[in-house]
Amino acid sequence: MQNYGTLHIVATPIGNLGDLSPRALDTLKSVAAICAEDTRHTRQMLSHFGLERPLLALHQHNEDGQAAQLVARLQSGDSLALVSDAGTPLVSDPGFRLVRAARAAGIKVSPVPGACAAVAALSVAGLPSDRFVFEGFLPAKGSARRERLHKLAAESRTLMFYESAHRIEESLVDMAAAFGNDRPAVLARELTKLFETVLDGGLGDLLAKVQADPNQRRGEFVVIVEGAGEDADAAIVEGRRLYAKLSEYLKPSQAAKVAAELSGAPRKALYGKDAGDAED
Repeated sequence: MQNYGTLHIVATPIGNLGDLSPRALDTLKSVAAICAEDTRHTRQMLSHFGLERPLLALHQHNEDGQAAQLVARLQSGDSLALVSDAGTPLVSDPGFRLVRAARAAGIKVSPVPGACAAVAALSVAGLPSDRFVFEGFLPAKGSARRERLHKLAAESRTLMFYESAHRIEESLVDMAAAFGNDRPAVLARELTKLFETVLDGGLGDLLAKVQADPNQRRGEFVVIVEGAGEDADAAIVEGRRLYAKLSEYLKPSQAAKVAAELSGAPRKALYGKDAGDAED
């Protein structure tokens, strides 16, 4: 039997260092080296626990080139750990190319579970959690982001997104346009950290709270949005999709009027108020 090492996929805290499990700490102590997304960040975490291990940089820019070398090292008998900057590796983080290469080479890949921002947010959201879909980060470019959201307008499962501080406001604007101001949602910010907040309400309400309070535009975010539901009004779903797209080119009142005519949905359901009340 080949004496290969093991690749350990180790979840690390998303904020509170007390969330590093004893098993994760023991694993990090035992491996020959730790593959880290940002070695400086990981070194600080290890220092907190009085642990020194060799660190190898593995990120989206070098993963393709590094994977073969790391597999060779695993085949030589060394066990390695893979960590991301925070949470469970491969969840909107690098690592899947290394895991795929290791598995293809017959190397054991073992998870050491722990914190995950998406699951932590879902657990406190109070939204349906029996069926959900993780969308990760939305595209940075506005047109691509809106197109992605349009495609999700009729999704019946709970939707989960990651978002950054500098895009949270515009993403909420686009979500409200695509899903409707009244769609129930939760905004989880800085989970497990000192300034943790979890806000709930309709997407329009959440947008207003973020716009009114600069503190709610700081940190790291998980946005949880309730699904459209199996019995969602198809005309309204289609109308909102059309409205969100048309509003890129037309004034809101005009976009609502055209979208309503094409979909058969009421203009008020698309625009949040009668289009005739809007300024042209």
